[in-house]
Amino acid sequence: MEKPEVTTQGSTVEEWTRALAESTGSPGGGAGTGLMLAVAASLTSMVAGYSEDDGGEPARIRARARALREEALGLADDDASASKAFGAAFRLEPGRERDEAIRRASVDAAAASAVLGERAIEAIDDLAWLATKGNRSLVADVVVAFGALRAAVAGARTNVSFDLGSLRSAGTSLDQVREQQPELWAAVKKLNDAMDRIDELTAAIDNRAAPTDAA
Repeated sequence: MEKPEVTTQGSTVEEWTRALAESTGSPGGGAGTGLMLAVAASLTSMVAGYSEDDGGEPARIRARARALREEALGLADDDASASKAFGAAFRLEPGRERDEAIRRASVDAAAASAVLGERAIEAIDDLAWLATKGNRSLVADVVVAFGALRAAVAGARTNVSFDLGSLRSAGTSLDQVREQQPELWAAVKKLNDAMDRIDELTAAIDNRAAPTDAA
């Protein structure tokens, strides 16, 4: 009997992490990236729920974070599916069919990671708001959320770059990749810039989150 598919949306944490530990690649690092985004969104929602503001911004942040948590889990499963196709393409016999399968799977995998990365970038502003205007007692949770968000951004950036680089296995140079996939190529720099911003935001509140470092 075929084993049931393990998904982030339909499995326990124990089941999913056990599947991640296997040498199958599905789920893999891309799906883990989606899970980290879901963790960041969950913590954002929690902190927003403990925060007060007459303008109602915490409630709006919480609503966006809850929606993002659900979307991130779906994106994690999408990435797992793309990874499965990616691996299957490389297992084909050398030839035109394999080259075309690699091209298609590489672009699809890069696109899936780029979408995930874009959602992570969109979440930065809400967490930045909570870092300065949210409940100050939960600043440590904000830093943990920033850490999960950075992991999601870094994972998306690396996966997009790696998948684009894999097109070389189908006979495409990096210059050709840049020309043929300009949006995905630009996504890598955008994600790099997002990591820098997260680092700056985290550094600005780390003295409050970890006061023993200054002692």
